[in-house]
Amino acid sequence: MRQRSRFFVTILAVLAAWVGTSPSASAYIGPGAGFAFLSGGLVLIGSLFLALGVLLVYPIKLMWRFATGAGRISGETKRIVIVGFDGMDPLLAQRFMDEGRMPNLREMAGEGCFTPLETSYPSMSPVAWSSFATGTDASRHNIFDFITRDPCTYLPILSSTDIRGAEKHLKIGKYRIPIGTPPPRSLRKGKSWWKLLGDRKIFSNVIRVPITFPPEEFHGACLAGMCVPDLRGTQGTFSFWTTDKSLTGPDAGGEVHLVGRDGNSVRGSLVGPPNPMVEGSPVMRLPMKIEILKENERIRITIGAKGKQQSFEIGVKEYSDWITLEYKAAPVIGNVSGIVRFYCMGTAPEFGLYMTPIQIDPANPAMPISHPKVYSIYLAKKLGPFATLGLAEDTWALNERVIDERAFWDYSMLIYEERRKQLFDALQTTKKGSVVCVFDTTDRVSHMFHRYLDPEHPANAGKDTEWGKDKIAEVYALADHLVGEVRAQLDPKRDRLMVISDHGFCQFKRGLNLNSWLRDHGYLVLKDDAPVDPESGKQLSRDWLRDVDWSKTKAFALGLTGIFINRKARERGGIVAEGRELLELKAKIVSELGALIDPKTNQKVFREVFDAAKIFTGPYVFEAPDLFVGYVRGFRNSWDCATGACPAEMFSDNTKSWSGDHCIDPREVPGVFFSDRPINTERPNLMDLGPTALQTFGVKVPKYMQGQSLFGPREEEAA
Repeated sequence: MRQRSRFFVTILAVLAAWVGTSPSASAYIGPGAGFAFLSGGLVLIGSLFLALGVLLVYPIKLMWRFATGAGRISGETKRIVIVGFDGMDPLLAQRFMDEGRMPNLREMAGEGCFTPLETSYPSMSPVAWSSFATGTDASRHNIFDFITRDPCTYLPILSSTDIRGAEKHLKIGKYRIPIGTPPPRSLRKGKSWWKLLGDRKIFSNVIRVPITFPPEEFHGACLAGMCVPDLRGTQGTFSFWTTDKSLTGPDAGGEVHLVGRDGNSVRGSLVGPPNPMVEGSPVMRLPMKIEILKENERIRITIGAKGKQQSFEIGVKEYSDWITLEYKAAPVIGNVSGIVRFYCMGTAPEFGLYMTPIQIDPANPAMPISHPKVYSIYLAKKLGPFATLGLAEDTWALNERVIDERAFWDYSMLIYEERRKQLFDALQTTKKGSVVCVFDTTDRVSHMFHRYLDPEHPANAGKDTEWGKDKIAEVYALADHLVGEVRAQLDPKRDRLMVISDHGFCQFKRGLNLNSWLRDHGYLVLKDDAPVDPESGKQLSRDWLRDVDWSKTKAFALGLTGIFINRKARERGGIVAEGRELLELKAKIVSELGALIDPKTNQKVFREVFDAAKIFTGPYVFEAPDLFVGYVRGFRNSWDCATGACPAEMFSDNTKSWSGDHCIDPREVPGVFFSDRPINTERPNLMDLGPTALQTFGVKVPKYMQGQSLFGPREEEAA
């Protein structure tokens, strides 16, 4: 109880320091994707009153809990700490422990256990961490991929979050004031285990667990992770200004702006979000001037119009601190505020300046990125500004080669250090209950540096093969050092520590476009006027299935592992009837895909192709892709398949820097599980973590949860 009071008192103290220094009230205006309009200043003021209210009623709550026993933790264990390293692979972990790079985790394994951790079907972060949170599989929590399709339009939508703009506006001159904007809505179903603990007044501090946006209300604190958008409403749009005319616009993830150099000066503009408060929603911009200094080794950046300018200097190959950007939205209401970092790639012979996606400012949050809303403000004021974008490490900037491996690594380390501070603050302020913190660095570095582990990887062509060859080992050693720091702060008699990952990793060398395969086998039909490849004579489809003839198409692919049947009962233009026709079609595709051989490598492509109706029994299986493809190691959906394109060729080499992956057969890429105490099974599953936390604190495990506690007797043993 004393620690929770201390938590809120600390928040209040930090907010009190903020009141006198806060910028003008700011508004968040989202882009066409439809983001909530909120007054940032009102959010902050409301959060301050919330903190005051909590403190005023706290003595009453304390008396009630003492009388009823709510929040009382019986038993020896008073706190569970779960540290997640997204994408940590058990084979690599074992290798680095054997090499002496991970002594703390080796020691922990000797005291308790180390074993692979069974992951979700399919094996990707949004699915896996949702299973971790709810103790259920995808058919019960409704997250099957990063994206899904709208069955009414066949267009892609984010699978985890529904964000919409205001339906009505009050028009005042050229301005439109949004009225009744609905808050962001999570599409993940089921209760998280920390919500269930909170129902019993057992406090949890949850930091950056994926698929926690928007953060749910519960008895605890949460900083949202994966799927938090940037200020422009995207999942991450970088900007790059260059004088190099040979660079073209990127395929995805950002914008390249060609600029001219006038002596030692370069000018450009910073593209912000569209302004829906003005008719036509014009994009807001800030002017920027760059001065090249000291024999091309430093630059000075000046942002903003006269009277409201800010200037700062950075060196070549150096990141700036977090810089606040304020876009003028409308009179009275204030500014649209976000934070960015800049990185100068070079000034000669060509100039290049990279800017991270514009993050929602945690000290002045334009959207609900934490629970309580004051929590992100507290962290920012106490620890400094930090990245808030769900996928914060900018993998696309490296994929598109506007930055290099060193720049990507340095940015990843900055984000890692921010997360580390947040974890240790949580350990300091939460002495009872649970603390959960997920680090993404292991996953992002593995995606972008996996090619260094294989000299034959096609992504190595034309790229450095020396500088980054030990970076995956370094990030594993960094994770191990963190575990050592955490263990030094724990009391072995009252604290329990588990270290987990959601999945493992492998090389991604060859891509398969399932839509091209479906086209060539007559399951997907393109419109008569679809583009035609001049060499092969095959019809093509652009991204997002734009050239598909839905009146003749039986199956299509979108995302990283799924094939949808164009079902009459579900899709707007469905043609496949339920019953025998559906079952026979699925069986035929499963059989034919299962026999597919890559003509270049002469390897079998799939370990297994799964019928969703046979592996899932939950209520949301009808919303899922009908088939899931379980690739063998080395293969994955090609990049154009993931975006719903249909090129001429089925197979392609993966030449992007994103050279490692895990979206394959889940049995090929289990996660890791370390515990400081022995567990009761040789096959732990991600779904076991929720029941483990609940049972440890004496909370009944709901019957819908599919996992079991990893401590004490297992159900089958008890029976």
